[in-house]
Order: sequence, then structure tokens, then C-alpha cells
Amino acid sequence: MRFLLLALSFIFVMNPVLGQEKSAKLKIAHLSGDFYIYTTYNTYENSQVPANGMYLVTDQGVALFDTPWDSTQFQPLLDSIKTKHGRSVVLCFATHWHTDKTAGLEYYRQLGIPTYTTTMTDSLSKLNGKKRAEFLMTKDTVFHLGHYTFETYYPGEGHTADNIVIWFSREKILYGGCLIKGADDETLGYLGDANEKAYATTLKNVRNRFKDPKVIVIAHSDWHNINSLKHSIEMAEALKKEEQH
Repeated sequence: MRFLLLALSFIFVMNPVLGQEKSAKLKIAHLSGDFYIYTTYNTYENSQVPANGMYLVTDQGVALFDTPWDSTQFQPLLDSIKTKHGRSVVLCFATHWHTDKTAGLEYYRQLGIPTYTTTMTDSLSKLNGKKRAEFLMTKDTVFHLGHYTFETYYPGEGHTADNIVIWFSREKILYGGCLIKGADDETLGYLGDANEKAYATTLKNVRNRFKDPKVIVIAHSDWHNINSLKHSIEMAEALKKEEQH
């Protein structure tokens, strides 16, 4: 009897932990209107790191911005979107060549979902053995889906040589991906493929082109603080000064 009670106690204690691990696989949060943030997780330097992507629901289907980092969530994300909104993903974009953005490109391509990257991202993906898109953008491009319009923009080298951002002019939503860091972040994160000298100028190009965004969605930190771009510029300026000394 005592053993049974101990065993039951152990199960009750572990259940919240197991639930947390399960819930951490994929999270979906409402951003505003028809915009949603999804978050998947992967291990980086022995820690579970979140990666935010975004999707937009329209009457002509769903546009997905970046793919899940966790390969086990490629299909669950599609299923969740279908269940929640009754719509299928009809477009998929990746904002640079790193795995936290491109991992699902081939999977979605095989399902018949049109996938997009820039030609530079494709070249770097091929060079580094990453997944590649079906369709390639040779320049900044405007897309229309349902009654929504958005544009891709290459501001220059920063987090990577190929990083792009996506702008929704009517909603004033800036999807910054990994180029922009959180307002509370202490560093610019992984810089192994970064252009540290150009980073600040690239971020200023984003700031100068897209005035007064209402929301800035970033890849690995909380997106609620609108000061993320300003703070990232300050960190990039400090990094540039360090490089000059």
C-alpha cells in the first residue's frame, strides 16, 4: 500500500513536468487580426531555445513565414492551422538559410505547398547542405493573398549575408526574423555567419524604410516590446565600435 501511494505521488508530481515538455513542442499565440505567432523549440548549447515563426490566415489560404525548427512539428503545425482556422497553408517563406528557418522547406515542398526564398538564401542553403525552396526571388517582391499585401525586403548583411524582413504596410507589422533581437537581449546572439561591420547599417536600413511599425516580430525573443529594433541598432553600433578597436 505504501509503495502504491509513493508511486501515485510520483506520477502526480511528474505529470506537470511531462505536460510542460509536451506543450513546449508547439505553441500558437494570436498576434492581431488574422496574424498568429507559432513557436517551436530545439536544443542549442544544451538549452531549449524557442524559434518564432508567423502565419497569416486569408480567405485564399494561409501564408507561413519561416518553418518550424523542430522537424517533428512540420505536420502538427499544418494540422493545427487546419483545425483552428479551416484553411490550408498555400505559401511558405524562409527569411534566411539557417535551419531554424529553412528546416521544413523540403517537407512542405513535397506536399505541394509553394516555398520561397531569395536566390542568395538558396545559394547559401545549397553550400551549407540546408533545405531549399522551390521558387526563388531575385529581388524585393510584393505578394498578394486574399485582401492582404506584403513585401519582402533585403536590407543588407547582418545576422547572415542573406537575411530578409517582411513588411505588411496596412497593418504596420514588421516580421524581422533573426535579424532583430529582443528589447531585453544582451547580445546580438549567434554571430558565426554575421557581418558585424555592416549589421548596424543594415538595421538602420530597415528602420528608415518601414516607419513606425506597430508590431515587430522577432525569432528568438518576446515580440511585445516595440523597442527591439532600436535596441538591436544600439547593440550593433557597440559591436561595430569593438571591431574598430
